[in-house]
Amino acid sequence: MRKNKIFEDIVHAIFLLLGLITVGCVVIITVYLIISGIPAIKEIGLINFLFGKEWASTAADPKFGILPFILTSIYGTAGAIVIGVPVGFFTAVYLSKIANSKVRAIMESAVNLLAGIPSVVYGLVGMLILVPAIRKTFNVPDGSGLLAAIVVLAIMILPNIIKVSITSLDAVPIEYEDASYALGASPIETFFKVSVPAAKSGIAAAVVLGVGRAIGEAMAVMMVAGNVANMPSLFQSVRFLTTAVASEMAYSSPGSLQRNALFSIALVLYMFIMLINAALNFFLKRDKEK
Repeated sequence: MRKNKIFEDIVHAIFLLLGLITVGCVVIITVYLIISGIPAIKEIGLINFLFGKEWASTAADPKFGILPFILTSIYGTAGAIVIGVPVGFFTAVYLSKIANSKVRAIMESAVNLLAGIPSVVYGLVGMLILVPAIRKTFNVPDGSGLLAAIVVLAIMILPNIIKVSITSLDAVPIEYEDASYALGASPIETFFKVSVPAAKSGIAAAVVLGVGRAIGEAMAVMMVAGNVANMPSLFQSVRFLTTAVASEMAYSSPGSLQRNALFSIALVLYMFIMLINAALNFFLKRDKEK
């Protein structure tokens, strides 16, 4: 008994240490972004920085307005979620509750493969296939723009949504469904009125992962969105918050206002993700209390 107690204490201490390391990483990132990003916001001005419509960091008279980046990231993420979440959700329900074992094995392998494809490959395929298709279909001068980025992001978030949703749906006790069948409900009614509500928290976590993937992606959207600091438009080249940092960080001078402004953009992006997580957790907790 004493040896078992010592072993459990050691395991508990290891898990606690790993948990503290995880929390510590979040704290370090938060503090670093605040320290690096606040000076530029003070110098530029919060209103001018957040609501300025012009970004010209290397001009003789530099401008550091990031409103186009913010709106582009919001519209791009929202569009990807509108397309990707329903597709991923219904795919997960089908694979978890309807598909036979062979079909499920094949489709899950495809989903796992989709999750393992590097971002640059998504961007390359989008640049070579999707962008020309948009240009021909809508008869626009250039297919690079917000629409191409939305489609690419919608595809990229599918694996996260599908895999986590399947895991949550599989974890629903079979007794719930048996009870629904006993009351005369059809399989479809059971899936969507019993199984899905029971797995609601896991599906919500899948959506959060999808939002995080969409809003944090840089390489793929840089290749298909055009990477020009314009106000968002479906068929016009745009730049996301992530691509704004990635495209200029390499040649910005250490300690310069440009470099500090890029850290400020990263801070704004970080705050977006934190707010999304906090809002979703709030609504989930409120639903549980009801």
